[in-house]
Amino acid sequence: MPAADAPLIAIHGLLVLEPEPSLRLAHRYVDAVLRAGGIPVAIPQVGGPRDVERLVERIDGLVLSGGDDFDTDALGLGPTHPAAEPVPAAQQTFDFLLARAALARGVPVLGICYGMQVMALADGATLHQHLPDDRPGTREHRQGAQHPVQPERGSKLAGLLGSSPLEVVSRHHQALASVESPWTVSARDDEGLIEGIEHDSHPFAIGVQWHPELSPEGSPHDQLFRGLVFASGLVSSAKTHAPLETSPA
Repeated sequence: MPAADAPLIAIHGLLVLEPEPSLRLAHRYVDAVLRAGGIPVAIPQVGGPRDVERLVERIDGLVLSGGDDFDTDALGLGPTHPAAEPVPAAQQTFDFLLARAALARGVPVLGICYGMQVMALADGATLHQHLPDDRPGTREHRQGAQHPVQPERGSKLAGLLGSSPLEVVSRHHQALASVESPWTVSARDDEGLIEGIEHDSHPFAIGVQWHPELSPEGSPHDQLFRGLVFASGLVSSAKTHAPLETSPA
């Protein structure tokens, strides 16, 4: 059970439009944050940029969870692939606002699958729209595919997971083709696909293409959530001990 002063970890949920607008969030993300010692709170798509800023001001950490696909037309990345199932337009707009606001404010962020892609695409990354078509001869990554991933030695990701290959669970058919500064690749699979990224100058902004919350409890993947909660705890402590502002006399 998290301590009373445990950091507040927002988990980005998915917008479902039918039969009426609602929020969907798989409980496995909640469980992973709880096990790591954080207090999870689900967040829906809210308002415009100022609403997002006010939300980000009040949280200590953020999980950008998995989701569906991108409307690449709207992002200026070319026609949307026929096999894509884009998230609702309102969600895509909100997700980019949320990622940019959290990163700009220094809020610790863990991006998972779609969430990782949002972070990188917000800074000029490119996208494989449909695997394995965009990388002929490579494996499928959908429906819980299991395969090895190699963290880059010296990366923050390797600091959490170690630098040996580890088995991961994947549920995606889109993937990053390249990333731009301030992001660097911190893991690839055995076929060279980008599987992990991290922000060069941010205290904790890590993305993974796989689903760590699907791995068994007690696996090395738990360290991703522990790392997020630890970094978020530092943010929470800084807020708690910040001097109070006083009105001028």
